[in-house]
Amino acid sequence: QVQLVESGGGLVQPGGSLRLSCAASGRIFSINNMGWYRQAPGKQRDLVAAIASGGSTNYANSVKGRFTISRDNAKNTVYLQMNSLKPEDTAVYLCNADIVDYAGWAHYWGQGTQVTVSS
Repeated sequence: QVQLVESGGGLVQPGGSLRLSCAASGRIFSINNMGWYRQAPGKQRDLVAAIASGGSTNYANSVKGRFTISRDNAKNTVYLQMNSLKPEDTAVYLCNADIVDYAGWAHYWGQGTQVTVSS
């Protein structure tokens, strides 16, 4: 079975930066898309950023120019560099990955990491 381990969340002041990491482990044959979602209390879970195996990326309009998604395929890890953070960025951030394991393709989710932006 595959698991995703997230790290890097925390409390930061507006204008500050955080770097989230999500590492996939287990019997992994390949990883296609990886991405980050976020969900604030009472809100829908929305895509923040995604990166394909070939390196193409997609970002939510609200984070374009401030966030950067990247991946290290050797480590099966996806990162989210978050700069110029705003209070509106406060949410639980969840890692997602499309992974081939012994059972075939499946979508995996991390447990989430809290990001709080406040002064």
